[in-house]
Amino acid sequence: MTTFLEQLFVTGIGTDVGKTLVAAILTEALQADYWKPVQAGLTPTTDTATVRSLVTNPVSRFHPEAYRLVLPASPHAAAAAENIRIQPERFVLPRTTNNLIVEGAGGLFVPLAPGFLLVDLLAQLQLATVVVSRNYLGSINHTLLTLEALQRRGLPIRGLVFNGEVTPATEEFILEHSGVPVMPRLRPEAVTDAAMVSRYAAEFRAWGLTPGSVGPHPRPLS
Repeated sequence: MTTFLEQLFVTGIGTDVGKTLVAAILTEALQADYWKPVQAGLTPTTDTATVRSLVTNPVSRFHPEAYRLVLPASPHAAAAAENIRIQPERFVLPRTTNNLIVEGAGGLFVPLAPGFLLVDLLAQLQLATVVVSRNYLGSINHTLLTLEALQRRGLPIRGLVFNGEVTPATEEFILEHSGVPVMPRLRPEAVTDAAMVSRYAAEFRAWGLTPGSVGPHPRPLS
C-alpha cells in the first residue's frame, strides 16, 4: 500500500495576512512537520517559535531555518545587512517521513537574492500551495495576481484561505474568477492560542485535510 504525504507551501497575498497562523493550523491538522526556509527578524520571536507554541500534537517536528536573519525586512535586504548572499541551492526540503508545512516570507514576489524570488523557491521545491487572503482595499487584485502567478507557472494550488470578517462580494468574485478550491475560513478571534488552533485544525480535518488523507496533489512516500 502506498503512503501519501501532504507537503504544502503556505504563502500570503502580502504581509500580515495570517500566514503563520494558517501554517500552525495546518501543522496541527496534519500533525505535520514545519519548516520556515528564511526567517528575517528574530525579535520578539520567530515564526518557528510561534508555530511551535501553538501546536500541541506530539508528532510534529520543527526544522531549523536555512537562513536566520536579524533585520525584519525583505530577505535579500536582511541578508545584505549581514553581508550574506542567499544561495538557492541551500534550500533543500527537510528529510522527514511525515507531512510537511513550509511557510514562505511575505508574498510570492518577495526577493530572496538577485534574480531569485520567493515564487522561484516554490517552483524549486515543487510543493502545492495554500494561499492566505485577508480583505482590505486592493485585496481582490492582490489575491487574483497571486493565484494567476501560480497558475501561469503550472504550480498546484491546494486551496485558498480567507482570514477575517466574511465579505461575500469580494470572496465570491475571487472564487468565481480563479476557480480555486476554498478551504475553511479564519474568523476574527479575541485570543490566539493553542486551543484556538486546535479548534480550527478540527475544521480543516473535517474539510478533508487529515494526517491519513490523500489530497489532489499527493506526494508518494518512497
